[in-house]
Amino acid sequence: MKEIISMLRETNAMMEGHFLLSSGKHSDKYFQCARLFQYPHIACFALKFIAEKILSDINEGKLKVDIVAGPAIGGIIAAWEIGRQLSLPAIFTERDENGIMVVRRGFEIKEGDNVLIVEDVVTTGKSSQECAASLENKGAVISALACIVDRRAFDAPPVSLPFYPAARLEAAAWMADDCDLCRKGVPLIKPGSRKTI
Repeated sequence: MKEIISMLRETNAMMEGHFLLSSGKHSDKYFQCARLFQYPHIACFALKFIAEKILSDINEGKLKVDIVAGPAIGGIIAAWEIGRQLSLPAIFTERDENGIMVVRRGFEIKEGDNVLIVEDVVTTGKSSQECAASLENKGAVISALACIVDRRAFDAPPVSLPFYPAARLEAAAWMADDCDLCRKGVPLIKPGSRKTI
């Protein structure tokens, strides 16, 4: 995990400041894994930790994976690289004109396909849940979830699926009307691509 944290720092993928999250909460940290992904050799190495754990569980019969899928946009590269390392097809889901996560671009899901969802960062799990719903509508079975950074609250309920985070990092999160950084007058930045709730 220390190596992953070092990679996040070295690539400036872990930012510190005052950020507006897609949940509407404010935080003192933001993880922009696109900055890590811009260096393919670093991304390959960071995701190798996850791929090795997943492959070990597949080989031991603890997990079955037929396809890897990532929710756009953050999960596309992560899912592709995990798929490459596991020698499995990698697809992605994306939002339609109504903002609903769907399977498009001719990607095929067969009834009963076991799908591993891969994210860059899991905060609330909303993107993963939306991705899972779109895949399940096509007949898929969601077998596991993986990510580079698990930044869920430490008192959050456990993930109901087998979960493979490369790193678990604590980051403060406040409701907008109870934000320490707002009280200190620190400017608020919204770096994410998804609309806030």
